[in-house]
Amino acid sequence: MELFKKKRAETNTRRCEGSGAGRASAGIKVLGSGCAKCNALEASVRAALTELGMDAAVDHVTDFAQIASYGVMTTPALVVDGQVVSCGRVLKKEEAKELIQRARS
Repeated sequence: MELFKKKRAETNTRRCEGSGAGRASAGIKVLGSGCAKCNALEASVRAALTELGMDAAVDHVTDFAQIASYGVMTTPALVVDGQVVSCGRVLKKEEAKELIQRARS
């Protein structure tokens, strides 16, 4: 019966990183419906980019079909160069800065 316990443990983990593999689109995208949380994430990302001195466009994707194509089930989500780096929470500026640097290095 250990087999069933292992499967249950695997399905309970929430995974954002690695979703959307195979997408070659460069840039930074905020995925969400346009609610207050999504807008707050976008503001944090823009502030992080300004602090990093990066001149990158931030796209706000509100189309649910496009959001689902990234494998994201909870918004807001942050995508850097086609890779989902965060989903389901509003990042602070410092957190966004760290994720952007890690994804771009």
